[in-house]
Amino acid sequence: MDFSYDLFSRLYGTDEHTLAVQKARYTNLAEQWYKRFADGTPHTQNTGTPVLRFFSSPGRSEIGGNHTDHNLGKVLAASIAQDCIAAVQASDDNTVSIYDITYNQNFGIDTSDTECRKDEKGSPALIRGMLQGFKNAGYKVGGFKACVTSDVIPAAGVSSSASFEMLICLILNNLYNEGKIPPAALPAIGQFAENVYWHKKSGLLDQTACAIGGLIAIDFKDPKKPLIEKVNFDFAKEGYELVIVNTGSGHANLSEEYSAIPAEMKAVAACFGKTHLRELSFDDVYNQTGIIRKKCGDRAVLRALHFFEENRRVDAQIAALKAGDFRGFLKLIEESGNSSWKWLQNICVSGISREQPVAVCLALTEHFLREKGCGSCRVHGGGFAGVIQVFIPSKLCTEYRSYMEKALGYKEDAGKSPVFVMGIRPVGAVEIPICG
Repeated sequence: MDFSYDLFSRLYGTDEHTLAVQKARYTNLAEQWYKRFADGTPHTQNTGTPVLRFFSSPGRSEIGGNHTDHNLGKVLAASIAQDCIAAVQASDDNTVSIYDITYNQNFGIDTSDTECRKDEKGSPALIRGMLQGFKNAGYKVGGFKACVTSDVIPAAGVSSSASFEMLICLILNNLYNEGKIPPAALPAIGQFAENVYWHKKSGLLDQTACAIGGLIAIDFKDPKKPLIEKVNFDFAKEGYELVIVNTGSGHANLSEEYSAIPAEMKAVAACFGKTHLRELSFDDVYNQTGIIRKKCGDRAVLRALHFFEENRRVDAQIAALKAGDFRGFLKLIEESGNSSWKWLQNICVSGISREQPVAVCLALTEHFLREKGCGSCRVHGGGFAGVIQVFIPSKLCTEYRSYMEKALGYKEDAGKSPVFVMGIRPVGAVEIPICG
């Protein structure tokens, strides 16, 4: 089994060792599929049995626009090299059967039984929701058998769930809709599944970044037709890397914290008879600050003000990158991080003062970067837990990794390092054809 070098190198880079590891990963995935769904023996076209098809969907890094998408704001995001992959074969039994190697889960969903179940959680709920989302949009659905594995950091803010959602949507698109559904139409289906079947009030940032790929600017003013623009910029040419640090805390039990942010922003909008903050301006809120504070509380006012300032920053970040002003871009990253900490307040969990892993990692990183006189950092994604984002010179990556590993108590025999150097992947969710 062999894959296109050109496509593989676009997904995972040109390092030969990395490519060999990835090919071994796909080979193992195929072996697991045959062990799970066949007689353990790989089939070929000569046997009359269809060969496996392979799909990949990346995680994402939010670079600008922290908590703006759910109020129809602007974001700057990038897909990353970490991905969720699947070996798949269509079936005629109208059942989506999935074995998830990473989480050791095995489940099946009847494509004719897609009504929301209150007691259903996790991946089965998401898949059922996506099947219903396809039906709602007038698209076709059908059964398939898939083995899935993911190296996207789970519950940490790099969109492991959105990566999985766009993987399933891509499979359904390519197996049963001839791949004709535009990639930009798939994120809304993933969002529907999360909002309705998973009861998580997410926006469209995560799914869009995973589906489209590359470094992209997204304007959600019209959520049904978001404006998506590719931004051509190579951080490596500036001698910088995008680094993610896992703080060791997960998102699993923080739905209320996340849901409170869009709820409070929308409560401020409701004071003006509007649905989203995008319909207002900073001055609108400023001129009615006293009234809004009484109705919605101070935190809601601060979060609304963050929205307007963060929207402005996204425009400024895009302009800086287009102009080649990398120093200006890094300054805006720092400003975004400060706003998230002070105004949006998604660094520490409400009511818990002793446990502040994100704050600790940010403080340590700010000290390191200040000592070196370069770089920038901020909270990444939803916040409260998960990961932080760091832009740092390539030559300092090894030193910074050791610095953070020591602070976080990492030991080499404990598994993966909490510090990840993330390549920006230029390709979104994609089918990977087999060569030969």
